[in-house]
Amino acid sequence: MSNKGALIILSGPSGVGKGTIRQALLARGCLPFWYSVSMTTRSIRPGETDGVEYYFVNDAEFDRNIETGNFLEYVEFVGHRYGTPKDKVLEHLNAGVNVILEIDVSGTEKILTSCADLDPITIFLIPPSFQVLEDRIRGRSTEDEATILRRLLKARVEMQVRDRYQHVVVNDNVEQAVEEIEKIIGKELSRRSS
Repeated sequence: MSNKGALIILSGPSGVGKGTIRQALLARGCLPFWYSVSMTTRSIRPGETDGVEYYFVNDAEFDRNIETGNFLEYVEFVGHRYGTPKDKVLEHLNAGVNVILEIDVSGTEKILTSCADLDPITIFLIPPSFQVLEDRIRGRSTEDEATILRRLLKARVEMQVRDRYQHVVVNDNVEQAVEEIEKIIGKELSRRSS
């Protein structure tokens, strides 16, 4: 039995609804966990708040975090970098708080490779179909066609690694997906505490 918190990774291709699912999980408040806000060099989008969706930083600040080893993982995607600040995650885990990360597939791979001792619970979200995924990405209306095509190409590749995750959940209906994820996390936490 451990007093440490559990690390929960919510992953999947771009546009699958990771953010929507994570927000719904937090809003329901049925499971105790802290959401780890990632750092990014991309520009803030309308409706986003610094420190809520992401910590929006410049390249120099991002580089400082790399140099000091303060990322559990970081990636570059469509010209921007994203990273998970290690200090905040470890502080919460060591205090017995469960931490949820919303990261992409390559970030998950890095954590599983370099931080396997954290023994994360891994959940992969998939769309009901690739067409639904494409419609969601295009429906955002936040990116140009070239960026959308890069996201779609990456999503096709990422969908092929779902078997590396402990759990796969179809995000066809947000409420149903959230309930399924709550059950998964609840069972995993119960198993780990026994």
